[in-house]
Amino acid sequence: MEQEGLDKVTDSKLPQIVFDSDRKLIERLSYIALLSLIISVILLSFRLILPAGCLIIIAAAAGVMIVKKSLYLLRKTGESLNEVSTSSEKKDDVITDFSHRIREPLNNLVVIGDLLIESGLQKKQKELLETFIASTNNMVDTVNELTMQSAGTISYEERKKIRFNLVSTIQNTIDLFNLKDVTNIEFILGSKEMSLYEMIGDPIILKQIFLDLFNTIENQGGGRKIMVNISLKKIRETGSESFVNFRIQTNKDLILIDEKGLPGNLASKLIMSGKGYFHQEFGNNFTVLDFTLPFFNVSFDIRKHVVSPLSQEELRLREKPEKDLKDVSILLVEDNVINQKITMLTLKPLVSNIDTAVNGMEAVEKFENADYDLILMDIQMPVMSGLVAAEKIRAIETARKTHVPIIAITANAMLGDKERCLSAGMDDYISKPFQPAVLIDKLKKFI
Repeated sequence: MEQEGLDKVTDSKLPQIVFDSDRKLIERLSYIALLSLIISVILLSFRLILPAGCLIIIAAAAGVMIVKKSLYLLRKTGESLNEVSTSSEKKDDVITDFSHRIREPLNNLVVIGDLLIESGLQKKQKELLETFIASTNNMVDTVNELTMQSAGTISYEERKKIRFNLVSTIQNTIDLFNLKDVTNIEFILGSKEMSLYEMIGDPIILKQIFLDLFNTIENQGGGRKIMVNISLKKIRETGSESFVNFRIQTNKDLILIDEKGLPGNLASKLIMSGKGYFHQEFGNNFTVLDFTLPFFNVSFDIRKHVVSPLSQEELRLREKPEKDLKDVSILLVEDNVINQKITMLTLKPLVSNIDTAVNGMEAVEKFENADYDLILMDIQMPVMSGLVAAEKIRAIETARKTHVPIIAITANAMLGDKERCLSAGMDDYISKPFQPAVLIDKLKKFI
């Protein structure tokens, strides 16, 4: 009887929450944003700056809506999973399916956004695109929060540090958040001394923090109008760094950062991963959150101080004669046509010879009849999975006494998925969504 009740909750309630109208809305918004970004790339190639900028604004607004809806969906999913906590196997199945479905469109948004940010946009367009990327990254991190919760940690990839203005970055994030049809937050940005806050760092991380806090405030507001005062101040300066305090005050008693739950969890982890700290104060109809982050001063030449420690394996690989990327022959195994085109868009400027296969069986057949320097392998495919294909390719190589590197590129990002790929004979693993630079670095490592 207990098992029947559990199955009933699992089979009816969870799919309705996770995979029906909410998920479809997220997917539609993702494809709207993706289409807008792709058209923007085309327009920018013809130097049509104004229409391209308008499409970037649409994509960025869709990105904010995606994050807000995803946070709601993840919270509801977590609540439902708690109701079936006694069935860990079924719970893991739901999380795994949800993670895989949402990572596929997310990967396309991340890749297109990364390509566009390097396309010579004007300042305003670049700021909007950075906010879109921050929104997408928030969604990535909240999905990671759900799918990797048993690991207890989330890793954040380093991006290139650039010069930007803190006040302008916050104002741009507020402007984009206000593009939504309905918002119950009224913002007041107190610091207007722009020249004091020119810094070197990662504006996307700062936007991620503020977007997460804004969504937390709105979710707890219950439809009421909330005043949010934001100010910033330099509190300490060294020769290379400035420590800036950000103060957020609301006229409601809210929990802006709660490390024990999903709301605010992302913001706190981003602050701490950025070597910052925070303090929260509650009172009668007010909440104050102070958080401090370090940034490099504009006079500091960061290039002279970035040290990348290399492992013995990396040093050994560095000694190998490198092959030029343009001369490499790659087999891309991916059943989703859109994902295939997005990966091709990333690689085509650098690699001239890319062959494709739509399932594991076709990949094995092509491998038997052609020479490749590297294989990029999806895992979840029809006809034959990437894991089985990798095992068959390794069996063929045993007779040939050769070895072609295989890198898994997959939306399977649960604990143990990487180990399953490696045990099938693959050389490395990239989970979706990924930054294009990560893929390029992996290619250079193995050629």
